[in-house]
Amino acid sequence: MNSTSTDAPLGIIGAGLMGRGIAQIAIQGGIPVVMYDSRPEGGEEARKAIVATLQKLAEKGKIDAADVEKAVSRLTVAGSLAELSPCATVIEAIVENLDVKRELFVALESVVSPECVLATNTSSLSVTAIAAACKRPERIAGFHFFSPVPLMKIVEVVSGPLTDPAIADKLIAMAKRMGHTPVKASDTPGFIVNHAGRGYLTESLRILGESIAPYPEIDRILRQAAGFRMGPFELLDLTGLDVSQPVMESIYDQYYQEPRFRPSPIARQRLAAGLLGRKSQRGFYRYEDGKKQEPAEAAVPPRADRPIWIGQDDATAFPAVGALLDQLGAPRDKGERPGEDSLCLVLPVGRDATTAAVAAKLDPKRTLGLDPLFLDGRRTLMTTPLTDPAARDAAHALLAADGVAVSVIHDSPGFICQRVAATIVNIGCDIAQQGIANPQDIDRAVTLGLGYPKGPLALGDALGAATVLDILDRLHEFYRDPRYRPSPWLKRRALLGASLLAPDC
Repeated sequence: MNSTSTDAPLGIIGAGLMGRGIAQIAIQGGIPVVMYDSRPEGGEEARKAIVATLQKLAEKGKIDAADVEKAVSRLTVAGSLAELSPCATVIEAIVENLDVKRELFVALESVVSPECVLATNTSSLSVTAIAAACKRPERIAGFHFFSPVPLMKIVEVVSGPLTDPAIADKLIAMAKRMGHTPVKASDTPGFIVNHAGRGYLTESLRILGESIAPYPEIDRILRQAAGFRMGPFELLDLTGLDVSQPVMESIYDQYYQEPRFRPSPIARQRLAAGLLGRKSQRGFYRYEDGKKQEPAEAAVPPRADRPIWIGQDDATAFPAVGALLDQLGAPRDKGERPGEDSLCLVLPVGRDATTAAVAAKLDPKRTLGLDPLFLDGRRTLMTTPLTDPAARDAAHALLAADGVAVSVIHDSPGFICQRVAATIVNIGCDIAQQGIANPQDIDRAVTLGLGYPKGPLALGDALGAATVLDILDRLHEFYRDPRYRPSPWLKRRALLGASLLAPDC
């Protein structure tokens, strides 16, 4: 073997994109690697690609040229499975097919030593089911990397019910040596990242399905007001519906039709139509030369000031809204009840503008809701079904007077940011409640694996656990859909005033 290290080698089976990425970070971390692919030419193709990648990094000054030579010396291509016999750990990164993976591990058991750790890079299959065919299932664990491996600095270390804890510890140490952040998870559908990611896409699709706002507006609101790197429909286009929709359906089915993970018929229909996203040049957006064609945003109406009235309870609960209106130079109606020509501004949390208007006995024709929880970056106005267009335009123009964009949406219990954020937080809380992972690992996995501005539990703490609970309770009351039932983890900590990141004693 060509290696400057005295370490026992790491075996990698599968020389595709994932296998190559794992091999690259391993040899850069000083670990000797033996790579095997069932295609005779696959291993050598992967080796050349890894060498080319490392050389490009050296040309850009990101690594030293001397380090490239050392790393490449640690990489060996095997011509047969038997050549992996000296390996202390073997990672498979082959096709996502349960039968094929099980056959591979059974074959490996006759090749490697009894102490060799066997790890699967599966993203969607049960680690337990893969291990079930083996004589020693206790040495098998999940080691789930994300693509592209060198850039996505997170790896899920997944233990089945029979996995020896020492095996997980060995994989954690290896991940750190590779320069990645390991998070521990139990073997459940979606592990941490794909499980936690269900809320963002499925709730956004539901919002679209209710005609609350068109998809470009939903994307703008969640990017600019909530701080997500990409809007949900941009993300679906990037991943491709041929990938995303089967994952949504698989996790939903694996959890026995858990309502929190319910997919949308919109995505299934668009998949059937071949609207896959970037790869087909048409998805939710159109693409020309790989560039997204962004639909034009509605122009800000001319300013026509009308007095704005806010109820005393709302004004007390959300003083930042009053301060914003004063900053914008809005004429204020500070009467106990609104004047005849005043705009009525309600600030609902978890409720729709209609419910808020009826509860306060306001004229729905001149009532609008403003999301009081997400005022930075972009503001969201909500109409009732009867809101007069002139009242809508006057509120829009006023709230956009300082140059901050305003989105106007149809009535919804909970604004777009409120609904999506509460769904994400609730699913994160339930991952903690089920003991799939500890709170810190949940947030670490989501921020690194999904690029969210905050992990779900930190997001819940930022909004306030009691506030998130109110949003979910009101959504549940409105829709009578168990999708919105709060997690016990969230409910107890909201009642106690405790952080969602606080573990059980």
